[in-house]
Amino acid sequence: MSSRGPLDERKHTARLVLTGHIIDSMILPQVMDMVMDLGGNFTIEELKVGQHKTDPSICRMEVAAGSAEELDRIVRQARALGATAESEEPARTEKVTKDGVFPEGFYSTSNLPTDLLIDGQWIHVDNIEMDCAIAVDRKAARAWCIVFQAAKPGMDVVVGHQGVRVTPLERSRQTEIFSFMGSEVSAEKPKKVLISAIADEMRQIRAGNGRILVVAGPGVVHTGAGVYLSRLIELGFVQVLFAGNALAVHDVEVALFGTALGVNIESGMPIEHGHEHHMRAINRVRAAGGLRQMVESGQLKSGVMKSAIEHGVEIVLAGSVRDDGPLPDVVTEMVEAQRLMRAALPGVRLALMLSTMLHSIATGNMLPAGVRTVCVDINPAVVTKLADRGSWQSIGLVTDVESFLRELAQVIETGAHG
Repeated sequence: MSSRGPLDERKHTARLVLTGHIIDSMILPQVMDMVMDLGGNFTIEELKVGQHKTDPSICRMEVAAGSAEELDRIVRQARALGATAESEEPARTEKVTKDGVFPEGFYSTSNLPTDLLIDGQWIHVDNIEMDCAIAVDRKAARAWCIVFQAAKPGMDVVVGHQGVRVTPLERSRQTEIFSFMGSEVSAEKPKKVLISAIADEMRQIRAGNGRILVVAGPGVVHTGAGVYLSRLIELGFVQVLFAGNALAVHDVEVALFGTALGVNIESGMPIEHGHEHHMRAINRVRAAGGLRQMVESGQLKSGVMKSAIEHGVEIVLAGSVRDDGPLPDVVTEMVEAQRLMRAALPGVRLALMLSTMLHSIATGNMLPAGVRTVCVDINPAVVTKLADRGSWQSIGLVTDVESFLRELAQVIETGAHG
């Protein structure tokens, strides 16, 4: 099989190899389309299709281009789709010479599983994350992702694309919710079916000691959904909580005054002088020294933060320039907040992103591609931004976060007692 065009005499060629479930996961046709889109040709030299569901397939192809630059562009993009060169050259590294600056031409990572060919062996890259560089310790045969702040003089960093192997995520061969729903965003999805399947996924993750991350905005509290998030925490289905100052402030406001932004949670009616309540809540927390101190002294008797603190949830509250206060618990230095968020991610297998665009985007950029993500927001634009993390590991739900969390907590609790 070939895509020979008028440039059959092209001299610039390379041989690529694709292995795995490359047909049902659409990896092979993606590579073919990419080669032609970039003006190249390809010839399939060998194609062995797996005979059983668990059998991998293998394809060897020759790609040709009209110039060395065109061929290099094709090969680079083929690598990003999971192809490797038949005769792979080892990865190249250069030294960091200036604190916080990568070498020119550094390899910029994706969030897909990545390996390096170093000294004749393939080494897996630890802590993979998009938009980072890769540091290498040749003596220890180790490679890992680093952000700019982690680049120190003398450190070896990968440059160029040779010797880098990326493994795309493959479509699950089992019928499960993240396969057949995909990352399509719609307000018309069968929410009860989806929520039930998400609850099943959460149970499986917890049964395997995986961790569940919740990224929550103040809308969770404003809609009255805080009680359901608290219940999920109490049932053991939240191990990590990322939020900002606002969620914690209004959660405390509800606990102390029964209002969120001055609106009574039960009646939905604004309360006289209620606009002052969140400021008074901040003052109480600052006087106590922090949220944990409020819980331990008995001043904070309910709410998401109380449940999270009492049940050992790993909490990162990342601040912003618009914050009132902020609370003593809020990390206001952004690089430090990023560091704490990254440190909390190992072991996370599912992330629920609930009514917060900026915190969810930040978190999504830190997650490996294999982490399942569920984005819930009433604004379709937010869901579209966050659900576009690959067709087979993301779900986007355009719905009210209160109805989502109420249903999810009910399904989880019913299963826990069933």
